[in-house]
Amino acid sequence: MSRYDAIVLGAGAAGMMCAAVAGQRGRRVLLVEHGDVPGRKILISGGGRCNFTNIGTAPDRYLSANPHFAKSALSRYTAQDFLALVERHGIAWHEKTLGQLFCDGSARQIVDMLLDECAKGQVELALGRSIAAIDHADGRYRVTTSQGETSAPALVIATGGPSIPKLGATGFAYDLARQFGLKVVEPRPALVPLTLGPDEALFRELSGVAAPVLARAGKAAFAEAALFTHRGLSGPAILQISSYWRHGEGIGIDFLPGHPAGWLAAAKRAEPRATLRRLLARDLPDRLAEALAERLALPAELANTRDAALTEAERRLADWRFEPSGTEGFAKAEVTIGGISTAELSSQTMEARKAPGLHAIGEAVDVTGWLGGYNFQWAWASAWAAGQAL
Repeated sequence: MSRYDAIVLGAGAAGMMCAAVAGQRGRRVLLVEHGDVPGRKILISGGGRCNFTNIGTAPDRYLSANPHFAKSALSRYTAQDFLALVERHGIAWHEKTLGQLFCDGSARQIVDMLLDECAKGQVELALGRSIAAIDHADGRYRVTTSQGETSAPALVIATGGPSIPKLGATGFAYDLARQFGLKVVEPRPALVPLTLGPDEALFRELSGVAAPVLARAGKAAFAEAALFTHRGLSGPAILQISSYWRHGEGIGIDFLPGHPAGWLAAAKRAEPRATLRRLLARDLPDRLAEALAERLALPAELANTRDAALTEAERRLADWRFEPSGTEGFAKAEVTIGGISTAELSSQTMEARKAPGLHAIGEAVDVTGWLGGYNFQWAWASAWAAGQAL
C-alpha cells in the first residue's frame, strides 16, 4: 500500500489548488481524479476563457446556511493573491464587466498553471481512478481505487457537486461526508435557467431575445441581461436570481430599470399620438416591445389612454411577474447550492470537527457564490486554507 501525507480527491479547481499548496509545503500528496482529464469544468468556463476570479469578491456575495463561514478563507487568500499567481505564469487577462477577470487566451492556461504548480510541489497525479472504497482506521484514511490501495492521515474532499453531470459531476462528496457522520444541506441547482409553464407561451415566441433588466427574487435583485429561451428565462440576471429562487415563488422583472415614476404620463403629454409599442421599442428589442404592448392591451395612441391605465402599465413593466415552473436542473446549472454543512467544518482549516484529518473544500461545501468568478475564488481560497493545514 502506497503511503502519503495527504490524498486529495478531485482534480478540479479546488483539488489542484489544494494539492499544489500542500505539495509546495513539503507534503507528499496524491491527487486522485476519476476522469481522464483534470480541470474539465475550468476548461468550459467563461466561454472557454475562464472567468477565474472577481475583484469585487466579498463574503456577502456568497450564499450559505452560515453567511459568516466564508469570511476567514476569503480574507486570507484574496482575488489579488490569485491574480498575482496568474501574472507570475505570464497569463494575459482582462476585466470584462462587474469585476469579472478572464484569460485573454484560453481556459487551458489556468489548468496548465495549476498542473505546473502541482509539479512544483511534486504532487502525484492519478487520473482515471474510480474509487471503490474509503475507510478510516488507526489515524489513516485508506482509499481503494481501481489501481490499488493508498493511505494518508489527511483526506480532502474536492469532488464538487452534481452540477453539469456530462462532465462527470456526481454527488460523491455528499455520500462520503455522510459516511463520516457529516450533515449535508440539501443540494439544488444554482446559477441555472428557469423554466416557464404553458401559460407563458407568448414569451416562448421570444426565444433568443435578450434585454437589460432588473430581476428580483425575494430580497435579491440583479441588474443584468435576461434572455428568453424556448423553455423559459436565462441570461446573467436570471442565473443570479435562480440561486435565491425557491419552487412555488414568483419572480419580478423590471423591463425598464431607471425609468422614473410617471414617465408614461409625461410621454403622453409630449407625444400624444405615440403608441406604447413605439415607446418601448426605444429601449427594448422590437419583438419584446411588441409582446409587452400586446399583453398590456392599451388603446393605440397614448392620447386615448387614461393616466390611471398608464400608471398601471408602468407598474407592470417595473415588476412583471413570472411564476417559474422549475429550473433546467443540474444538467444546466453552473454550480450547486447546498452541500456539506459548514457547521461541520472549521472555517480556518476546512477540517471536519467529527473526523480529524478529513477536509472539504470548493463546491462540495455549502458556500455558493454569485455568477462572475466568485465560485472560482471560493475554490482557490478554501483550497489554500486546507492546503496550509495539511
